[in-house]
Amino acid sequence: MSVYTAIKKVAYEKGKSIYRIEKDLDLSNGYISKWNKSMPGADKLQVVADYLGVTSQYLLRLAKEDQ
Repeated sequence: MSVYTAIKKVAYEKGKSIYRIEKDLDLSNGYISKWNKSMPGADKLQVVADYLGVTSQYLLRLAKEDQ
């Protein structure tokens, strides 16, 4: 699974949409969805992880699980 898919899964569990995360964090629309094909910068991944109440390592581990 991609980092985007991992974030989407955690966000769903927390009752948040990708759109809401982007809006709340002042990220451009579609910013996180780009992580479906590329790796995010560590700083932006950390900001999203903090928002979701998880660690960036957790998101990366979750993304790696289904590969």
